[in-house]
Amino acid sequence: MQHAVKIEFHGFPPSDAVTDKVTRRVEHLNKLYPKIIDGRVVIELAQHHRKGQIFRVHIELNVPGERLVISHEPGDEHTHFDVYVTIRDAFDAMERILQAYAQKMRRDTKRHEAPLTEGRVYRLFPNEGFGFITTGDDREVFFDANAVVDKTFESLVVGSPVRFCEEAGEEGPQATTVHG
Repeated sequence: MQHAVKIEFHGFPPSDAVTDKVTRRVEHLNKLYPKIIDGRVVIELAQHHRKGQIFRVHIELNVPGERLVISHEPGDEHTHFDVYVTIRDAFDAMERILQAYAQKMRRDTKRHEAPLTEGRVYRLFPNEGFGFITTGDDREVFFDANAVVDKTFESLVVGSPVRFCEEAGEEGPQATTVHG
C-alpha cells in the first residue's frame, strides 16, 4: 500500500482495539491485492429510531483507475449492535469487491497478452447465458456471456465470426474473452 488507510470514528471515541481490528483487516486486503493506493474507513455509531444504537461502517479503497466503496448499513440484522461484527461484515463485503476487481484486472491483462484464436459461434443458449465456438480444427470451446467483449452476448448469432482467448476450464476448453 502506498499510503496508510485513514480510520475515522463518528459518534463514539476512538478505540485502540477497534483500530487494531480494522488495521488487521486492511492488511489482509493488501495481501489479497497489493496495489491498493490508499483508503478510508469510517466507523459510525448512530441512533436508529426503532433499534437504538447501531454501527455503520463505510470503506473506500483507491486502486489503480478506480475507487472501491462499501457502505455497510444495518438492515434487519440485530448483529450491528456489535462494532466488531459490523466491521467483519463490511470487510467481508469489501474483500468480495476487491477480489472481483482483481479478477477483472487479470482478465484485462490476459486479453492483451494471450494470442487470439479465430472461430465461429456454433451453438447459443441465450436463456442460460452461454454458448460454444467451433475452431478451424473442429474443436468446441465453451464461452459464458460475461466473456463477450466489444459486443453484447445478445447480438451474437450462430455462424458469427469471433476471435477469442482460450484456457483450460473445469470441463474442457473455455474462452475467457470473445471478440465479435
